[in-house]
Amino acid sequence: MAGHRDEFTLYDLRVEVVATDRPMVCNHAPGDYFELSGENLSLPPGQSFPIYPLAALLPLLPAKQRETDANDWMTTDTEIACPDPHCGALFRITRTGRRSFRHGEVTAAPLSGGGDSAN
Repeated sequence: MAGHRDEFTLYDLRVEVVATDRPMVCNHAPGDYFELSGENLSLPPGQSFPIYPLAALLPLLPAKQRETDANDWMTTDTEIACPDPHCGALFRITRTGRRSFRHGEVTAAPLSGGGDSAN
C-alpha cells in the first residue's frame, strides 16, 4: 500500500439481480442492485431490496471486497443463487473499483506489530 503503514484497500462492489429461465418469487426484479463501498451499502433512490437474499449475501461481501488469489473460488464465482429454493434469481457480484482506507478511520482497536500480521 502506497504511503501509510496503516492503509489498506478494498474493492467497491455492485450486487445486481440477474434473471434465469426459472421464475422469480421474491420481491426483486432483474436489474435491481445495491452497491457496497467500504462498510456502506447504498440503494438507488426509490428501490428496495428484500432482507432474506440480503442476509444470505452479507457474509460473502467482506471476502469479495478483499484481494483474493486468481484460483480462489471467491475470485471466480460471481453469481450467487437466491436462498429461496423456489426463486430463480441470481445475484451477480461485480468488483467496480478500489478504495483505500486508514486503520484508524475504521476502528478504535490499535494496530499491533505494524499491521502486516496474518491475524
